[in-house]
Amino acid sequence: MSSVMVQEMTAAVLYGREDVRIERLPIPTAGLGEIVVRVQAALTCGTDLKVYRRGYHARMLTVPMAFGHELSGIVHETGPGVRNFHAGDRVVALNSAPCDECYFCRRGQQNLCDDLLFNNGAYAEFISIPARIVEKNTLLVPDHIPFEHAALTEPLACVVRGLEETTAQPGDSIVVIGGGPIGLMFMHVAQLAGLHVIAVVKRSRQIAAARTFGAEHVIQITSAADPIAAVRALTPSHRGVDIAIEAVATPTTWQWAVDMVRKGGTVNFFGGCAAGTRVDLDTNRLHYNDITLKASFHHTPATARRAFELIRSGKFKCREYITGRSPLSELDSVLRRLMNRSSDIKTAIIP
Repeated sequence: MSSVMVQEMTAAVLYGREDVRIERLPIPTAGLGEIVVRVQAALTCGTDLKVYRRGYHARMLTVPMAFGHELSGIVHETGPGVRNFHAGDRVVALNSAPCDECYFCRRGQQNLCDDLLFNNGAYAEFISIPARIVEKNTLLVPDHIPFEHAALTEPLACVVRGLEETTAQPGDSIVVIGGGPIGLMFMHVAQLAGLHVIAVVKRSRQIAAARTFGAEHVIQITSAADPIAAVRALTPSHRGVDIAIEAVATPTTWQWAVDMVRKGGTVNFFGGCAAGTRVDLDTNRLHYNDITLKASFHHTPATARRAFELIRSGKFKCREYITGRSPLSELDSVLRRLMNRSSDIKTAIIP
């Protein structure tokens, strides 16, 4: 009787709340339309940190499961029917792809697709990319772009879409509330788009980062008696900013965003609060000041390509954004450090 030797890889598997284990799993094989990627860089992100802290994600995964979703790497194997990619290609694969057939996709809202297909498992030596993501949301990476830079495409695509949803124009003023990875990314994308950026941060070490990524003014909430008044004081006649981005995800900062924006301005509630959260807003001010309230979730294939172009062009400060590198074996300690509010922006996990 013959036996088949199953090749194995190292991967991080989430079992529950703050319970991630490095295990040996079979290397995936490529099915119809699929590719298998040898991961070269997987980046930490706020969503993964929430998944690690809570032990689950209602839409993206069920435990136990390999997790992580910001990655780039080299095509290891292609399945039947794959024509646009070949073994050895350098690629970035996003974490989802829409169906392009449902009501929302047909209305140009692919981020709200009824059948949005998610993919996880970036914290591993290899990952299988489903056929739909291969077809719609996998991009070739030029040789001059480091893998860890290419892996920034997914979060950057969310931010690009978030800013586009505000209909920002060059010369507009914008406040970004939050000095975490997403807040810093918003500051930089806004600055590259020609906006005047005000940053509202909590920690002293976030001040320099905010300036690095384009903030003209930085307000630290522990030093400002009234952050709302401090932001308004930086605008003509204290009228408020044209656009406010909330990137913290608390009821207080949602309210701040509304109070910092001018008459006729736009607020984007980008930070997703916990389920069941309620926020009190001044309806009189909203109505008579004609304020637009928006919320942004996820990305689309189009914004993924626009984000990748920012990276490819060299305009986005990728090098400054990646502040740490660690092997897969240290993932648990990296996530614990990030939970304790370390100064790292993003850590590249190198399998």
